[in-house]
Amino acid sequence: MAELLFEILSQEIPARMQRRAADDLKRLVGEGLKKSGLSFEEARAYSTPRRLALVVDGLADKQPDTRDERRGPRADAPEKAIQGFLGSVGLSSIDECEKRETDKGTFLFVVIEQKGVPTTDVLPSVLIDAVESMPWPKSMRWGANGFRWVRPIHSILAVFDGDVLNGELDIQGDEIPFGGDTVGHRFIAPDVFSVTGFSDYQSKLREASVILDPDERQALIEKDLSTLAAKENLSIKDDPGLVAEVTGLVEWPIMLLGEIDEAFMDVPPEVLITSIRIHLKYFVLESSNGTLAPRFAVVSNMKTKDNGQAIIAGNERVLRARLADAKFFWDQDRKQSLTSRIPKLADITFHEKLGTLDAKIDRLQALASELCGYLGDVDRGRVRSAARLCKADLVTGMVAELPELQGLMGRYYALHDGEHAEVADAIADHYSPQGPGDRCPSAPVSVAVALADKIDTLAGFWVIDEKPTGSKDPYALRRAALGVIRLIVENDLRVPLQSVFKAALDAQPVKTDAGQATESLLEFFADRLKVHLREKGVRHDLIAAVFALGGEDDLVRLLTRVDALSTFVDSDDGANLLTAYSRTANILRIEEKKDDTRFDGEPDSSQFAQPEESELVSALKSATDDAKNALEKENYKSAMQAMAVLRGPVDAFFEKVTVNAADPALRINRLKLLSGIRETMRTVAEFNQIEG
Repeated sequence: MAELLFEILSQEIPARMQRRAADDLKRLVGEGLKKSGLSFEEARAYSTPRRLALVVDGLADKQPDTRDERRGPRADAPEKAIQGFLGSVGLSSIDECEKRETDKGTFLFVVIEQKGVPTTDVLPSVLIDAVESMPWPKSMRWGANGFRWVRPIHSILAVFDGDVLNGELDIQGDEIPFGGDTVGHRFIAPDVFSVTGFSDYQSKLREASVILDPDERQALIEKDLSTLAAKENLSIKDDPGLVAEVTGLVEWPIMLLGEIDEAFMDVPPEVLITSIRIHLKYFVLESSNGTLAPRFAVVSNMKTKDNGQAIIAGNERVLRARLADAKFFWDQDRKQSLTSRIPKLADITFHEKLGTLDAKIDRLQALASELCGYLGDVDRGRVRSAARLCKADLVTGMVAELPELQGLMGRYYALHDGEHAEVADAIADHYSPQGPGDRCPSAPVSVAVALADKIDTLAGFWVIDEKPTGSKDPYALRRAALGVIRLIVENDLRVPLQSVFKAALDAQPVKTDAGQATESLLEFFADRLKVHLREKGVRHDLIAAVFALGGEDDLVRLLTRVDALSTFVDSDDGANLLTAYSRTANILRIEEKKDDTRFDGEPDSSQFAQPEESELVSALKSATDDAKNALEKENYKSAMQAMAVLRGPVDAFFEKVTVNAADPALRINRLKLLSGIRETMRTVAEFNQIEG
């Protein structure tokens, strides 16, 4: 058993692509080895900004020998068939075949034995195929060749059992041969060195200031950052995403601490954090009370003789320039009120078919005001103010510079203008929730504006037929729908979606069939609700069973109903009744298709020949009445219990009564009884939607 070491050295690979690329390389090489009949014990992949590396342990030195037995045509088959078989197995004469007697006659057989090829002959093509098949999200060409990869490749190291493999990557005339050499850190140790295996490779890389394992680099960054901050009685603001990204930017991480000028500390902390974290990839530090400290941490990729002082000074200059811009925008934006900026929204197109942002704001105000009727104790004036101001920060200098802060900056500017705190909070919250992990607003003013914004967006793109298709959702309409669902469900709001959708659709500048569009939107919401609840462990078929009844657009009521249905079908009575329903539905489907009719209508009691028939009719009427009364009171648990009472009479009916009786009239009457079971159970749910 031998070891394969493979490294692709290139220009800097984007940090977000490195780990996935290492996994893809391991997968593709592994698949190639298995396809070639080469087994191995373990494969491990690593990544740094400049290299992807793979080590495969336990590789055999050659492919296994194979023995393949093939059966051909009958020995007395036509000559053309025999020659075709001989050609397919590489033989020239029938004498080279074995004739065997079988229970179906005498057939030709051939045994093909093939010696295994040395692994060194197989590996080059496996590795080249893997390199050429790498599924990069984005790739590029360089030089005059047409080969595409994420970044230009510098060299390829391929060592098997201590020796360099004989192979090359041909990128259309510019060959890159396999070798046994690599280089260390670009700046600290750029010299070439040779390796004989993975252990030698990893240790020499470390000597050349490269930590190969990204998990080790990440752990080192986290540990040293915490140690550095603790020396200043500070802590690093938790930011696992940034740690992961920075891990992909350095091969030899060195942690340094810089200072933020006190002059910038009166700028909102979110502005400082966005500038520091997102744009410069620095870490922010916090004091013991959780406030932002005037310090930042940077992970350098360099060891310097002055212990990083020049690097710190350079980063402080960069940060100073960035924060000077932010402070300028902060000071300038507050000289003009949000209200005075609203007319500029008329110059911004929301969508060419849906008008300007100013027009959208008009629709938002009207819809948010209408939604107030479903939010209990809410100040309509504040809702209208928040709706009118919620997009005004889009024309401020700060948001133009840092778009990530839209909404949040509107809150700061609204408070500066003297707006009520509920109005300011609603401006900040109206984009939320933007994902499963995002906080869901609960303040009534915030909820009204957030709902109005999302529903108006959905209605607008629905009328211009820009609905999500497949995996494409350029306007994030699925996210908007999930946001509406969370706002309603988590705040326990009784919002009739049908009438709200119709109002939003009627307000759009493009007119459409509001009824049809409303139904389409409700179907879309049903699908999104299934996704939302599936993540919480709720069965999607139960949601479908309630939605299929039609006319249900109150999400809170629907979920209460689904919860009651879930409890019912999980009970013994529910499970058995579900089985009986399935039997009922199957019989009716077959017999209605046979007679080309539906067996609806009341059964004739004079035709009852057995007591189980009259007992079933009585039970069905009682269950229907009890269920309807419970549904009117929104007592869905009682409605399901009314169905559970049917178990005994239904079981008795199927046990004692022959549905397809010889007497045609009796048969039809009993099929009507089955139809009564179907219709009665349909009172609470469409049970044919329930799986199993």
